[in-house]
Formats: sequence, structure tokens, C-alpha cells
Amino acid sequence: MELQKKCLACDQELKGRSDKKFCDPYCKSSWHYNKSKQGNAGFYAKVDRQLKINRKLLKQYNKAGKATVRAQVLLDQQFDPNFFTHFWKNKQGDVYLFVYEFGFLSKIENNKKKYILITWQPYMAK
Repeated sequence: MELQKKCLACDQELKGRSDKKFCDPYCKSSWHYNKSKQGNAGFYAKVDRQLKINRKLLKQYNKAGKATVRAQVLLDQQFDPNFFTHFWKNKQGDVYLFVYEFGFLSKIENNKKKYILITWQPYMAK
């Protein structure tokens, strides 16, 4: 008597290869997605998630290409300035940190921490 194997995702009886684990690609994808949601996210997934949050916020607050925002406004929305993709140093020595094409510079104005937001420009590649 042969033991019937079942799909790990939907519990449907499997037909075909003896080492088969899923009945179709949808079940395989669904099972792996749910497994990743249950367990601790890996290091790269956490970094990627934070970069996406940072980019979304920088884009949202920088509609015109340059803007100034109180730091606390971004920090309250889960912005983390420790996550960035690259940097650019201007002629005055200011170092802008970038999350893909959106950059920010931390400044103190009137005893309040602010971020100057900019968008990447072709001349910055030089």
C-alpha cells in the first residue's frame, strides 16, 4: 500500500513525481509567502523594507526637487536616516545621503533638526 502525499499548501492529493510537494505553482508560491510572513524576516528583507519606507517618505515630501522638512515629521512616520544607498558631497563639504534618487541632509535650524531634501541630478555623478 502506497502512502498518498498531500500538497503542503492546500492538502490536495499529489499526483506525479514521488518528491513533489505542491500541486501547482500557485500553491508553492502561496506556501512560501505565508512561511516568510510567519518567520523572522531575513537581514536583506529588513533592509529592503526600510529603504522602501525611506524612499516613499522622501518622495512624498519632496515634490519640487528641493524641500525642507522637520526631522520629527519623517521620524514619526518610520523614516530611519541610518538606511541609505549612497552619498554625495557638495563643494561646501555637506554630505547628502541618498535613498536611490532622493537625498537628504541633516541640519539644525533654530534649535530644531531638519532635513533638506533634494533629488539626484546628473552633475552629481561627476
